[in-house]
Amino acid sequence: MSRSIKELSVHYDPINESNTFTSGDIVEGRVILEVTKEIKVDSFFVKLTGDAHVSWTEGSGDDERSYSDHERYFKLKQYFIQESSKRGESEKNTTLVTGETYGPVIKPGSHVFPFRFQLPQQNMPPSFNGFHGWVRYVLTVKLSRPWKTSSTASAELTFVLRNYGTNDHLLQPQSGTQDKKMKLFGSGKMSMAVTTDKTGYMQGETIRVFVDIDNASSRDVKLKYSLKQTQTFIAGGSTNRGHKDIVKETRDSIPSKQKSKFIVDMIVPRDLTVTIENCRIIKVQYELKVYLDVSFASDPEVRFPVVILPLEQQCPPWQGPPGGFQPYPPPQPSMVPYPPGELPPPPAGLYPNLYDPAVLPHPGAVGEVYPNPNAFQPGFHLAPSAPVYDPNQSTKESSPNVPY
Repeated sequence: MSRSIKELSVHYDPINESNTFTSGDIVEGRVILEVTKEIKVDSFFVKLTGDAHVSWTEGSGDDERSYSDHERYFKLKQYFIQESSKRGESEKNTTLVTGETYGPVIKPGSHVFPFRFQLPQQNMPPSFNGFHGWVRYVLTVKLSRPWKTSSTASAELTFVLRNYGTNDHLLQPQSGTQDKKMKLFGSGKMSMAVTTDKTGYMQGETIRVFVDIDNASSRDVKLKYSLKQTQTFIAGGSTNRGHKDIVKETRDSIPSKQKSKFIVDMIVPRDLTVTIENCRIIKVQYELKVYLDVSFASDPEVRFPVVILPLEQQCPPWQGPPGGFQPYPPPQPSMVPYPPGELPPPPAGLYPNLYDPAVLPHPGAVGEVYPNPNAFQPGFHLAPSAPVYDPNQSTKESSPNVPY
């Protein structure tokens, strides 16, 4: 940062205890600029952007190939100072927000520039950082001066999905059975019936699973279960998947010729990423697997898709879903075995479509969020004396390493 600029930072006001935002929320804050001497400014603005990005490399040497893709959901921009020749001009893929404007000369001292944005009412994925990609919502301030390097600062928001309450089909239990007949290293057969209490779980909830095992074989077996997260990244016609075990545990052995019943409780971490199905280039899905560990033989297993939902406490109560909101069709889980390491496709309609596209458009359609997007208050004037900034005011400090 230039020696004449002592501080440039952007702060926003939290609107709840969890310091999160969702669609339609108002983001208010201020930009703090402190200069040691008078400076002339070409352009000074703050913007709020929502983006998803993926990138990875495959192969090596001459066979190395890189993949990447980007999806922008919105770009909102408010000018504090703008060149007179560009005032009122539209900017591509940008919604310009009206705010107080100032003259091109900033006098020595500390100055406070307030801003106000409204997050679009549209179907956008939550904040996410994964193996090969991310979803970010970032406030960025940029100060440009003649013949000087531009100065920037940024702060990242945490965006969460709005929780309309659990849909009926996500409350429905899932059931499956699996039998295995021993051929080598043993005789007889074993069977397992598995039932979950429901399909969708909020962060911090407990997944309850009922397991009924009949081990009529000559072998002892162990009950094992896991909750696995699958992250899928899509770019350039290629797909890259990464997996992470959220829960992986082993219960007691079931001796030969015995029957056992278990109740398995798995706590969903409160900070676990929710299911993401509303992003073109990033998917996050979950699979519950219950299986019997049989030494020197294939393991009988039952697998279910699980939907992770946002905490109700993260989003304040709303006036119900938008008009035209339709309930989801009931899921039809498939019990067909899948090759190890592959996630079965979700049943049609399993993942919640939180918004009616007719009411809340697909990401990118934000042109009508603000009326008169190119309107500016006429006339420039010298920047007024800024109010003294109170450092004890509740704000979130700017993050230095955010790229936008």
